[in-house]
Amino acid sequence: MKIRSLKLREAHKPPAGGGGDGRPSLCSVLWDQQAHHLVTASSSDPAISIHDALLPSSPPRILRHHRDGVTALAISPNSTCLASGSIDHSVKLYKFPGGDFQTNVTRFTLPIRALAFNKSGSMLAAAGDDEGIKLINTIDGSIARVLKGHKGSVTGLAFDPNGEYLASMDSMGTVIYWELHSGTTLHTLKGIAPNCGSDFSVINVLSWSPDGETLAVPGLKNDVVMYDRDTAEKLFSLRGDHLQSVCYLSWSPNGKYMATSGLDRQVLIWDVDKKQDIDRQKFDERICCMSWKPIGNSLAVIDTAGKYGMWESVIPSSMKSPTEGIPNSRSNNSNGLLLFDEEDEEDEEPSAAGSISDPGEDSFGESGPPCRKRLRKKSTYDEHWEEDDNDELSSPPKPKSRKGHHDKKKASDNGHEGLGSIMLSARSKMQDAFQPGSTPVQPGKRRFLCYNMIGSITTIEQEGYSHIEIDFHDTGKGPRVPSMTDHFGFTMASINENGSVFANPCKGEKNLSTLMYRPFRSWASNSEWSMRFEGEEVKAVALGTGWVAAITSLNLLRIFTEGGLQKHVVSLDGPVVTASGFNDELAVVTHSSDCLPSGDQVMAFTIFNISKSTKAMQGRLPLTPGSQLMWFGFSEEGLLSSYDSKGLLRIFTIQCGGSWVPLFSASKVKRSDESYWVVGLNMTNLFCIICKSPDLFPQVAHKPVLSLLNFSIPLASSDIGAETLENEFILNYTHLSQIHHKMEAAAQAGNDVTSLEDDAFNVEAAQDKCILRLIASCCNSDKLARATELVKLLSLEKSVRGSIKLVTALKLPNLAERFNSILEERLLAEKGPKDAPALNIKDTASTSIAAAAMAEKRTEAIMTSTTPKLSAPLFIKKVKSQEGTEVGSSDKIDEDVNPSIPNVGATKFKDQKNAAEANGGGEIKKRGHVHELQSECPSSSFPKSMDNPEKIKNAGQAHRQPPQRPSNPFLKSAVK
Repeated sequence: MKIRSLKLREAHKPPAGGGGDGRPSLCSVLWDQQAHHLVTASSSDPAISIHDALLPSSPPRILRHHRDGVTALAISPNSTCLASGSIDHSVKLYKFPGGDFQTNVTRFTLPIRALAFNKSGSMLAAAGDDEGIKLINTIDGSIARVLKGHKGSVTGLAFDPNGEYLASMDSMGTVIYWELHSGTTLHTLKGIAPNCGSDFSVINVLSWSPDGETLAVPGLKNDVVMYDRDTAEKLFSLRGDHLQSVCYLSWSPNGKYMATSGLDRQVLIWDVDKKQDIDRQKFDERICCMSWKPIGNSLAVIDTAGKYGMWESVIPSSMKSPTEGIPNSRSNNSNGLLLFDEEDEEDEEPSAAGSISDPGEDSFGESGPPCRKRLRKKSTYDEHWEEDDNDELSSPPKPKSRKGHHDKKKASDNGHEGLGSIMLSARSKMQDAFQPGSTPVQPGKRRFLCYNMIGSITTIEQEGYSHIEIDFHDTGKGPRVPSMTDHFGFTMASINENGSVFANPCKGEKNLSTLMYRPFRSWASNSEWSMRFEGEEVKAVALGTGWVAAITSLNLLRIFTEGGLQKHVVSLDGPVVTASGFNDELAVVTHSSDCLPSGDQVMAFTIFNISKSTKAMQGRLPLTPGSQLMWFGFSEEGLLSSYDSKGLLRIFTIQCGGSWVPLFSASKVKRSDESYWVVGLNMTNLFCIICKSPDLFPQVAHKPVLSLLNFSIPLASSDIGAETLENEFILNYTHLSQIHHKMEAAAQAGNDVTSLEDDAFNVEAAQDKCILRLIASCCNSDKLARATELVKLLSLEKSVRGSIKLVTALKLPNLAERFNSILEERLLAEKGPKDAPALNIKDTASTSIAAAAMAEKRTEAIMTSTTPKLSAPLFIKKVKSQEGTEVGSSDKIDEDVNPSIPNVGATKFKDQKNAAEANGGGEIKKRGHVHELQSECPSSSFPKSMDNPEKIKNAGQAHRQPPQRPSNPFLKSAVK
């Protein structure tokens, strides 16, 4: 077999030492998932180098945060986070590929030797010369478990791609299978790998195959041994031309090939299925780390002298590519936190969204037996496990007894596809309770306990206490609140104009869960109060007008007055998810049941009216499949709203008897490197903080910038290309329905509705403007039936006349005649059929002067009617509003639709009546290809004398004069 040579270049300088060439160092090399960057490190160099693979000649980005050599590297699966471990006993996290330092996620008492992320990137395993393996939540930096069982330094860590196990290896050659959800030892394989002793330039490593079925471990006979994932049985070995022990191994992305490096300074490439080596490379120094390129046919290598290089075309072109047919793991679990069942045994749940509780390192060795067994394929041996105590888990049976079962199990896998879904269902947990507007715990950093449209509450943990600050966005409205020293350890809060409420979970028998309220203004001294809870803990808090709410772990809703009086205690239907308050209303979200087999959350919402002591509304809370609730609250107008992790914002409206309407879809507007952290909304905009990847929430250190986003309804692609207009149409309709609902409520309460009527008229005018543009789009796309449907939705009479002129200008006489018929029917419906004169309008261009005069008399009769009844009631609203209100922005509806079409009308119905009396008749006038009927609506048509903008302005001023004025230049011009 041909032996090739590969040139390496220096990435890290070796330390000075005996022999002149320097002592060997343990060096690391890693690819990111996109193959854009290569990361290198050395145990003799405290710096980490990030090389740009697209620009190899450019200098690398250097990270200098460790005080001693870097012994371990790991990149999260989504390539957004880099972890490093060092001889200085620390594990640090960085943003990737930028390299910005994030935090010291944990510390050991001895050097770090191994790091590994799980498949979702939510958990980091760290180990070294210390006794235990730490499992660290990357979401909040808390330590979920410490696994103890190794006698020597842990040098290798590997998470099972299917999410069930963690495999670890020490310098004495012992391998341990850990079951993640219970933290117990499943298999212990002693002395199956070489003993490395105290030479840490040589480490024992292990690696799972990409499909998670096989664990590869360096053997005692200069080979690599494969072990079964479930039984830990030896399956086969790769034995070839290595003259000394294998010191590193790496699977290709598709699992078909493997690269192994030995103490003999050779690198061999293996075809795993055929169990034979297909290529090899000889190096000057021992290769201590390798990494397959995720995209392409190459292998990155680095030696003990700190020199690295790329082995291109590793696999011959005649063979299958190493990236072809990459297998999927059996688990679809995207949240590593779901692998733990600590919360099922101990009622310790987090206050921050999406995180798990940090019970402290001292408690990790005390975990009891798991409350549910690991879901495995059933056999007689499995049944024996379920009957025995938990200590049986640490003593595996003889391999012979499992051999037959293993083969049977392998065969049964081919015909049972439902097992994966069963496993997923068992692992899917209900979402933990969270506080809207809060951010996760970040060790050593200030975080938000609450951030809303009023202000923010921040905290930072000190030694034995926390420091809390309250700030208002508008300092002119809110009082200046002094900072507070927190000795309770508050983890949740809420703020409004009147005060703030704080709460903390239970932390042992002596530290009970506490609720505290601090008013901002009070006539009495010592208005602050607190409550303590025995046997339960607060999960969520909310504030409203004159009340404070706390929901506890016993599914109890507790209502207090601002003075601290306990007013109500109500049992809820399920565990709380979150809560929010607005004036008299309190909205609570609870779990309705366990997760569905698909992993979807099942939640319900309930709205309470605190002042009336009633339940205003309840129902199911919709979520996008596969998502979780990220924000919940009220809009500035008091509409209940929700935002899920898939980026969909919904509001609860009275439409269709009370429904959730999606108003915003982040997928339609956001960039790939952005995420939206919702703060609030009103009827026109969403208020959020835009976070750049990989951040999912804002940092307190950099003052967040509030961004306003227009609503973007998830509409289907329109066949007329008018998604923007259709989006505006639905938003206007939703807004109008809410105004009408408020008008009905105000009328029933006997309140004045004048301002609401004005708001409704403005929205109607804006909606008509939008509809006219949609009609134009339909006509241009030859969708005439849709245009006819739209004209029936117009609210104002002048808008209907404008639509007639529009289709006439577009040379659609049949559609114009149909629109005329619709207008005639609506005008007839106002007066009633019994005494209305016949109106015969066949076409605007062919109507006689006599017919026009009859139409004017008919219009006068309609306007003098005291009790009009119309199929579209908004016509009548227009008459009422225009008696003392200008048309405003709707005066130019037609000019906005088509500048070549004159304004259909900018006056009121009363002006139309006066104009009809003044004219007594009319004439038909042509302007280009547009025909105007002066007699039908004389005050709404522009003669040639009105083409001057100054005269138009004067005409508009004339319309605003009292009706008893003797002269009106607009009417004079019209008659002329």
